[in-house]
Amino acid sequence: MSERKGPVLIELDEDEAASRQGPEAADPVPDLPGSAPEGRAMQVVATLGARKPSRVARWFWAALTALIGFVVSLAAWEFVTGLLATNPILGWTATGLIAVVIGTLAIIALRELAAFSRLGRLDALHRQAESALASGDLKDGRAVVDRLTGLYRGRAELRLGRETVERQRGDVFDVTSLFALTETQLLAPLDAAATREVEAAARQVATVTALVPLALADVFTALTANLRMIRRIAEIYGGRAGTLGAWRLTRAVLTHLVATGAVAVGDDLIGSVAGGSMLSKVSRRFGEGIVNGALTARVGVAAIEVCRPIPFTTVKKPGVTATVRRALTGLFGQKA
Repeated sequence: MSERKGPVLIELDEDEAASRQGPEAADPVPDLPGSAPEGRAMQVVATLGARKPSRVARWFWAALTALIGFVVSLAAWEFVTGLLATNPILGWTATGLIAVVIGTLAIIALRELAAFSRLGRLDALHRQAESALASGDLKDGRAVVDRLTGLYRGRAELRLGRETVERQRGDVFDVTSLFALTETQLLAPLDAAATREVEAAARQVATVTALVPLALADVFTALTANLRMIRRIAEIYGGRAGTLGAWRLTRAVLTHLVATGAVAVGDDLIGSVAGGSMLSKVSRRFGEGIVNGALTARVGVAAIEVCRPIPFTTVKKPGVTATVRRALTGLFGQKA
């Protein structure tokens, strides 16, 4: 047999040719069940904020804090007494610096106590307003309005609203109408400012979640943004929460939301925010950003209800859907 030279053509059927195609021709990987955006960052923040530490953990941290304070104070005492014995000038200098540190800590503690007092005053005013609404007692309602105008007497931006309430309150003879007048004239600017804070926090959380791929960056951003948002809302309504007061207020808001299931992602939230089918048209990270922004808005609306000195009566409270739409308009496209 003679040896054949040159190329050899081997015909393949269509199935075998398709099996030899590269990975670029493969079908896209289908989405796994449960892969829809679920707002993981806000779920973690809500769990951390609402979790109540155990009694053993509280004992441990209390004992550890006392031990560290004892060791630091003893070391400072020995350090100062040693310096006074060897070099009185340096010893008295160290004593003065320690006194400055102790005085600063005392001022910080007093500010935190004052912040707790202001938050307690808002809470007491809110309960008194609810009681006046439930009983319909006009005298109690006027007492609430008196306390409220006194609370905002030093706010220059509320001067016109305060004067309008004081001028027209004598013409109102039922609690609901009196509170409606107070809401529209005095609390409306505060409600608008608080809503803007919620929109800014929702926009920040959504942006970082969608654009920053770093691990735990979305959780850290959600935690800090929600803490700052709740603290700012308390300040807008006259609370001026300190560091510890803001954390306590955040825990109260998140505990309420977790107990009512408001931080769970449901079809109503996804449908209201994204138009139902939008999350299937964008990437998972953008969907996570939208859901985390929506859950942040839910936390903000709950914080407004907690910090507002008068419950919403005739004025409609901010809606999560409208707040998220205003916050995310133009951020992820027109439909967001």
